Amino acid sequence: MKKTSKLYAVVHGKCPQCRRGDIFSGSMYGFNIQRTNTNCSHCGFRFEIEPGYFYAAMYVSYAMNCAEMISLGVAAYVLSGGWLDYDSFWMYITVIFTGCLILAPFNYRYSRVMLLHFLSPKIKYKPAYDKP
Repeated sequence: MKKTSKLYAVVHGKCPQCRRGDIFSGSMYGFNIQRTNTNCSHCGFRFEIEPGYFYAAMYVSYAMNCAEMISLGVAAYVLSGGWLDYDSFWMYITVIFTGCLILAPFNYRYSRVMLLHFLSPKIKYKPAYDKP
């Protein structure tokens, strides 16, 4: 079995240790609500390393949300022709709030994935788990 790339593991929400098992069950959008699995189904790695580990994901999610709000505000400004009056203020608020609401499940999932893959120095990829 060939080695799974880190990019593939991050995009598809795979375990940072074996890059095979799923971090989440359920879909990001849909009726089957996403939940973070307790352990990896392939290697048995426990995702919540210590109690309250995923509280740090709130900070990652906050940074993602800020970047999204700035991007949506600039996009609304450019697409509206640069209008800045009382009525356009509510248009900006609506665009930014709706965008943040739609992207909330994305932020939930990828803030945890980024925390596990990039911000946890103790978690190392183990190629020994590449074998089926």
